[in-house]
Amino acid sequence: MTAVGADTSVRRSVSRRAVLQGTGALIVTFTIFPVASSQETGGAKTSAGAPKLPGSLTNAPFLDAWIRIDADGSATAFTGKAELGQGIKTALLQVTAEELEVPLNHLTLITADTALTADEGYTAGSHSTQDSGTALRNAAAQAREILIGEAARRMNLPADQLKAANGTVIAPNGARLSYADLVSPTLLHVQAQPNSKLKDPDSFRIMNRSQPRVDIPGKVTGGSVYVQDMRLPGMLHARVVRPPSYGAQLATVDTGAVERMPGVVRIVRDGNFLAVVAEREYQAIKAMRSLAVATQWRERPALPKQADLAATLLSLPVEDFTIFEKPVSTSTAAATAVEATYTRPYLAHASVGPSCAIAQLQDGSLTVWTHTQGVYPDRQAIAAMLGLAPEKVHCIHVEGSGCYGHNGADDAAGDAALIASQVPGHPIRVQWMREQEFAWEPFGPAMITKAHASLDSSGRIADWDYGVWSNTHSTRPGPAGSLLAGQHMARAFPPPPPKPLPQPEGGGDRNAIPLYELPRAKVVHHFIPSMPIRVSALRSLGAHMNVFSIESFMDELALAAHSDPVAFRLEHLNDPRARAVVTTAADRFGWAARQKGGNGRGCGFGFARYKNLAAYCAIALELEVERETGRVRVQRIVAAVDTGQVVNPDGIRNQIEGGILQSISWTLYESVSFDETRILCVDWSTYPILRFDSVPNRVDVDLVDRPGQPFLGCGEASQGPASAALANAIADAIGKRLRELPLTAARIKAAVGI
Repeated sequence: MTAVGADTSVRRSVSRRAVLQGTGALIVTFTIFPVASSQETGGAKTSAGAPKLPGSLTNAPFLDAWIRIDADGSATAFTGKAELGQGIKTALLQVTAEELEVPLNHLTLITADTALTADEGYTAGSHSTQDSGTALRNAAAQAREILIGEAARRMNLPADQLKAANGTVIAPNGARLSYADLVSPTLLHVQAQPNSKLKDPDSFRIMNRSQPRVDIPGKVTGGSVYVQDMRLPGMLHARVVRPPSYGAQLATVDTGAVERMPGVVRIVRDGNFLAVVAEREYQAIKAMRSLAVATQWRERPALPKQADLAATLLSLPVEDFTIFEKPVSTSTAAATAVEATYTRPYLAHASVGPSCAIAQLQDGSLTVWTHTQGVYPDRQAIAAMLGLAPEKVHCIHVEGSGCYGHNGADDAAGDAALIASQVPGHPIRVQWMREQEFAWEPFGPAMITKAHASLDSSGRIADWDYGVWSNTHSTRPGPAGSLLAGQHMARAFPPPPPKPLPQPEGGGDRNAIPLYELPRAKVVHHFIPSMPIRVSALRSLGAHMNVFSIESFMDELALAAHSDPVAFRLEHLNDPRARAVVTTAADRFGWAARQKGGNGRGCGFGFARYKNLAAYCAIALELEVERETGRVRVQRIVAAVDTGQVVNPDGIRNQIEGGILQSISWTLYESVSFDETRILCVDWSTYPILRFDSVPNRVDVDLVDRPGQPFLGCGEASQGPASAALANAIADAIGKRLRELPLTAARIKAAVGI
């Protein structure tokens, strides 16, 4: 089984012209219709009156934009989505192979590439299987039926008497024609149809079966799988001298001594953008450090006081959006009122490998190898920054070492592009330093939520009032001003104006609308346009904080109602699939028989449907708290998840487990630190994350399979429930509720009073 997208040397030699021309019996046409991608999901809108096509087929409605059959009968699938470590290559190969009826090892996958694949916007929001998987499944199924139809024509038999298997079409008498025999230049150059003849889940041989992930071998053997590993002929190395703080202005720089250093090829300066290019990587690092010493900057304090962050955010002007309002139908006297405020700090992506990109300008065209999550938007930003036509910029996705969200990947691509424009002919590799990644990446926004609810005399929720205060959760490219290089050039591009992401998916208000049945409810998104700290998308956007808040508050309400937390949730849940994951997680965990909380030992529960549109996830958790130190040790976790039709069971478990561990890290340890001028957390000692010795003893993930149901994205389903379950378990263990993230050992110890 191969995935060409993992082999950057192969990808580099493949041009769109070669794909269009083809060889032998290749399908020679390849049609892409780029569309305007939405800020976070990349979903396209169906034009008025046109039939709705499945998934991202709306973006590129010709089948040959998704499927190609080669002369030897092997097949190639194309996706505009990127492998980020979420295992999407494997899942998309499975989906395509299943419906196309070809063996997995005869199928190749090309991932996000502006010369080869459809514009599917960003790989974000748990949309890859839901959008691209749905498109590939339907395209493959329609291609299979076209191939069967062509075989029926040649065999002079009714199509319903033929079947496809292993890349061949077989007649009742055993006669067969291979796909290679059947393809022709225009066979698949047809418009996709809204309805496909999809296989019955009972007949699956590849989907709903755990398959080895194609992206793993190179990672565990030290192979060249990341953009950080790429080395191209004639490549030069560059390092950027970053300003020490937001808004700092380059006052003076003495380049003379640095220009004479061994291996230095050029110093590039454009306004506040300063970089050095050298023959070797360490030469570039030494030159960067020397150049930084020879540079003076004018700084000004522009950041809020960290100790007053919550008050500062609440004092800033807001734009209020009522995103949900349900008036009460009958008046009920409230017996008990409960209210709470929860806070989250700025969070870093904390990528294991600092951002990297390679760019080469040759014959007026620019190629960029980047771990961006959106090759088309990145192309748009780079083209605008350099004054190039978009078709003169070719962006190729290559995996990066770590990140779900908008870290420094796009900025590194912009850096490399700007430097390459000044040093044409050579591939220019830009590698950020660790301190640059922490100081300059866009962080996940700080957030504040306030909840108020009343219980009636029977202990049920009578009314619900919820507000969330947050900056925007996406400042991703397109605009040139979304790139640091664009902002720092002499002809500076302004950062794009911050905007809230629209419901039903939302940004800061993602998952702010509870899935519970409530007689009266109001939810308000208090959008804060001002951004004192650079922010953008972090995995799950506002869902992490909103689910943490809502599910913590549900436990507080259950306590006030003298009700079991799981039973209390079930009393307010009508959605049968939601109830199924809640009861499955509780049963597998042994919730009813759990040990009573207290004396440093506790259990907690959390539930959500991600975006109220994607996967359902419920989590039960048991932990111990060292009362003398406040240190938390998670003992075991049980998660239940409903992702619709399962593609790769192990891949889903990977995603849920990974999300749980990341959420534990956010909840217990992570917080961006800063003074009034600079970001202060610039390494792993000043930005602590979950360590191996604090990983839970056991994590079990149960899948609630839904054969034949639409795919539901699961990559970000577990962060919110895990964070809430952890907070609820801590409250159960120590008898005190903590509402300010992170729930550090120091805060727990202070709450315990030791």
